[in-house]
Amino acid sequence: MPRVKRGTIKNKSRKNTLAQVKGYRFGRSKKKRQATEAIAHAGQHAFAHRRDKKSNFRRLWNIKINAEVRKHGLTYSTFMDAVNKKGIKLNRKMLADLAENAPESFKRVVDAVK
Repeated sequence: MPRVKRGTIKNKSRKNTLAQVKGYRFGRSKKKRQATEAIAHAGQHAFAHRRDKKSNFRRLWNIKINAEVRKHGLTYSTFMDAVNKKGIKLNRKMLADLAENAPESFKRVVDAVK
């Protein structure tokens, strides 16, 4: 059986790992063991923050809706309660977009709710 030298495979593995941590500082961008650990931690944060991003956007939509609704003499909670009771099928993302980019359309929604 022929002898197998693994140098090329090892180097390829190391190169791929170090390519993933390009831009990291100190040993994390130069040493394979530290780079592997950095990749694992980065992956954990990325997973958690993909979920956090959804709540951050919902918070932002609430703020945009509240800011526009207060101009019409309502609060966010009373407005959303009235929207749900009237059966208006617009989600917070769409309402926030209307509030920001089409205030006249948003005013019609507010008038329909009042």
